[in-house]
Amino acid sequence: MAKLVAMPEVRFMADDWAFLGGGGMLMGYAKPMFIKPHHRAIYPQLFQGTRKPLAPGWLTTPVAHLATAVHPVIVRYPKTAAFTRRWSPEHRMVHPEQVFGAHRISSAAPAQLAIFLERYDGAKARLEPRSPDWMTSRIVGNFHSELPMVSRRLVEALGASGLVPLAEHFGEKAAVVRRALEDVPCSLLRLPVSWSADQASDFVANLVRSKLDG
Repeated sequence: MAKLVAMPEVRFMADDWAFLGGGGMLMGYAKPMFIKPHHRAIYPQLFQGTRKPLAPGWLTTPVAHLATAVHPVIVRYPKTAAFTRRWSPEHRMVHPEQVFGAHRISSAAPAQLAIFLERYDGAKARLEPRSPDWMTSRIVGNFHSELPMVSRRLVEALGASGLVPLAEHFGEKAAVVRRALEDVPCSLLRLPVSWSADQASDFVANLVRSKLDG
């Protein structure tokens, strides 16, 4: 996202998730960003002056694994979870306006392109066309898989009890996404797992820019 927003006329909407309306509008929510030690080269201004200390880079992975392990317990206590997110040595929470400036933030735009990104064990990047039905299935399925455990269990409990049947729950989501993607080119982008994050992000940013310019 940082490399895309650095390009002229590109605005920041979100770096995690956004909302998609049936009319084809993508609606962003510029929630706080998690800044980690490896972001120093990208956002040097955020590391100037007195800041909350961060764990050194070599500890980032162990700290992240620990945070993932305790997350299912912490989220049961909202105040504790909020305190942990704010003071964890794994990251700093920064609002996008502090990073990019208020004039570089956008809250809505028409969906023009849908690319599902995944890593694979090949040697070259592969861009493969996909149908809107395929993209809808991946979006709905992956959104559900990324929900916190307590949220997934709630959805499953509502389905098991018949209060909100699972077919209805997923069907309504899929219907909205499918309408939004009606005239949107959809693709699967597979990037080599051996590529570094920097190499992969360069490729993605340049690909998106070329597709939109074309």
